[in-house]
Amino acid sequence: MNRFYDLASLTKPLVTAPLALAFLGLDEDRRWALGFHGRETPLTVRQLLSHSSGLPPWRPFTDEPLAAQLRREVPEHFLLRPATPGLATYSDLNYRLLAELLEAETRVPFAKLGEASGLSPAPWRTAPTDIPDGPDAVAWTLATETPLPPRNPHRPQDANARAGMAGHAGFGTTASQLGAALNRWVAAGWPDRMAVETAAGEDGTRWGLGLQVAFSGGGRFGQLLSKIPFETGIHILEDSTEAAAPEAPPIEADPGAPSGWWFHLGYTGPALFYRPTDRCCIGLLLHRRGPQGALLDAETLRGRRWGALSRFVGQSGG
Repeated sequence: MNRFYDLASLTKPLVTAPLALAFLGLDEDRRWALGFHGRETPLTVRQLLSHSSGLPPWRPFTDEPLAAQLRREVPEHFLLRPATPGLATYSDLNYRLLAELLEAETRVPFAKLGEASGLSPAPWRTAPTDIPDGPDAVAWTLATETPLPPRNPHRPQDANARAGMAGHAGFGTTASQLGAALNRWVAAGWPDRMAVETAAGEDGTRWGLGLQVAFSGGGRFGQLLSKIPFETGIHILEDSTEAAAPEAPPIEADPGAPSGWWFHLGYTGPALFYRPTDRCCIGLLLHRRGPQGALLDAETLRGRRWGALSRFVGQSGG
């Protein structure tokens, strides 16, 4: 069966970041164009790509200008919290603003621009495996009186994306389609431009212009991936099971050294890994639903990803 997957936030490195690098200058001050007239410091595409703009992790997409929305107080919730001063804070809002800039610069709808990636913009003809609403749906009801957008099997499973928020989610794929898209992505040099250390982030993370560093410390994906022999190639790993996930080893406090790999994760389960030294690229497709149909928590999802990658490492001779 040729299954279809909601890529969720893998839209950021596979669609939005390449478009931004193609059409937008990195260091021009964009705060006026984006309505941030009260901001005291510049707001640049480089900051947005590397999550170092100082924006909070999340706000519900209600068509209200983001700068105005951010002036209102919100209840306590980990998605609604302020950014950490001086550190990159992963935020969907950065990529929402990139989509706004791209549409203003090109005068082309974001979904139309994104079709050049070879991936499928929503609404999709084939529905991906459905997963329950997650923390974003809870945060939505806390932060706005606008009703939560209704679920639709052919729309993204992220609340913001199904409300129409471009830039951070909204594209899907089959395994074969992703393989072709990744071949084009690597051949065009996009991940090499993105895998450039730019900003230190929360919890010891380090961000480039759309990808983050995978460290080699215990329990981290870089530790596992560093066992893969050097080889050039695109690899698509597909795990459609809903069986209980294996446990991943505990994450040690010391992140270790950079492993040479860069990565990005999707809320719905998929993941992307890239090694610039040999241009090896791994696309992992799975869905975030457990045996009883519940949404997997982050640690259980890490176990499922770890299991799929472990099998590939073994097959590759690592």
